[in-house]
Amino acid sequence: MKITFFSTQPYDRKFFNACNESFGFELEYFETHLGPHIVNAIEHTDVVCVFVNDKVNAAVIEVLAQKQVKIIALRCAGFNNVDIEAAKKYNIHVCRVPAYSPEAVAEHAVTMMLALNRKIHKAYNRVREQNFSLNGLLGFDVHGKTIGVIGTGNIGKAFCKIMLGFGCKVLAFDVIANKEIEALGITYLPLIDVLKQSDIISLHCPLNDLTKHLVNEQTIALMKKGVMLINTSRGGLIDTKAVIDALKNGQIGYLGIDVYEQEEKLFFKDLSADIIPDDTIQRLMSFPNVLLTAHQAFFTQEALSQIASITLNNIKEISEGKKPAHQAALLA
Repeated sequence: MKITFFSTQPYDRKFFNACNESFGFELEYFETHLGPHIVNAIEHTDVVCVFVNDKVNAAVIEVLAQKQVKIIALRCAGFNNVDIEAAKKYNIHVCRVPAYSPEAVAEHAVTMMLALNRKIHKAYNRVREQNFSLNGLLGFDVHGKTIGVIGTGNIGKAFCKIMLGFGCKVLAFDVIANKEIEALGITYLPLIDVLKQSDIISLHCPLNDLTKHLVNEQTIALMKKGVMLINTSRGGLIDTKAVIDALKNGQIGYLGIDVYEQEEKLFFKDLSADIIPDDTIQRLMSFPNVLLTAHQAFFTQEALSQIASITLNNIKEISEGKKPAHQAALLA
């Protein structure tokens, strides 16, 4: 069985090649993302393996079906970039990796929170220039603060547990309450109340029609002035223009984002020698109270190993006519 990978980096090839030694698939790698521009180049493959910024819309899926592709394997948890109904129409299986080291993403969210608060990124550059002054580096105790967590799936649950360890009051919103963390002392409230009461808000929900621009002009107005906002989930959860306006007027005091609405044009690429025409991200990077990383929250050895193992196992089990053992892996 042949698997064609898109949006690959050297680390993808390293981890998938190592894992494939126990599967024996034929692997083909493309650095470009999957979309209408490249789909016709696919030849004699059974599976396409895609990532967060690949565009697997109805038109692309129609071509995949014509080329007799049987499986679309996402090597990530989110699937908003795949037209699931089109895949069902053409009888193409879609699978994903719903849980891979949720601690990796949760820990990155905490890292961003602490770095923003204690201005570690500024202190690092300052000391390298032999400036040992503390002026402008004042932070606050996280202990005792109220943390709002939007979405308490595997990653949100891991984040909640960490924040309880910090001695924080943790409020949560989700369509279904997680009884495990509720028993630990997490309080579930309506979204409006979580937004109003929280000193720090961390987003851990999927991107869909209901959550797109969850953070917007109206919801930002409900938040405490000077709130810290962390997003390690999906860029589309935030209305970037509204967030920029809130940074300018001080309503948002700190912003940490590992994802961005237009990231497919930027992230996972070295653009250090280029002029970036995206004025919005340039504006975001100009704020001293914004910390931006390029979708690296998942990027740990443990997570990459699990992603490779679960993805290849999903493909194996689907090809054998089985439902993947990993919970919620099969989407179509």
